[in-house]
Amino acid sequence: QVQLVESGGGSVQAGGSLRLSCAASTGILSNCMGWFRQAPGKEREGVAQTYPGNTYYADSVKGRFTVLKDLAKNTLYLQMNSLKPEDSAMYYCAAVSDRCFVGKSADFRYWGQGTQVTVSS
Repeated sequence: QVQLVESGGGSVQAGGSLRLSCAASTGILSNCMGWFRQAPGKEREGVAQTYPGNTYYADSVKGRFTVLKDLAKNTLYLQMNSLKPEDSAMYYCAAVSDRCFVGKSADFRYWGQGTQVTVSS
């Protein structure tokens, strides 16, 4: 059973930073991993997807967000800098996709429960 547990969300002012964590089952980080977000009334959108050796970022977060991995801790991170109010959403960690960099949520097999990020202006 694959488990993904997100943490690190919270409230921050525009321009601030947060680091989200996704504690994963042992070995899962060697697969395609993704960060997605969903704001109220909007579809779930891909933020970043990573596979060993390559990471893709959505244009909306490129240069501000960074995906990090700690294989020893089986943890995936999303470092978010220069946050904007439009980054406010529930953020989800996802694992295992055969179409990693297409970035479609429907392609990912496993999901965490999400962590809320709220950015105030």
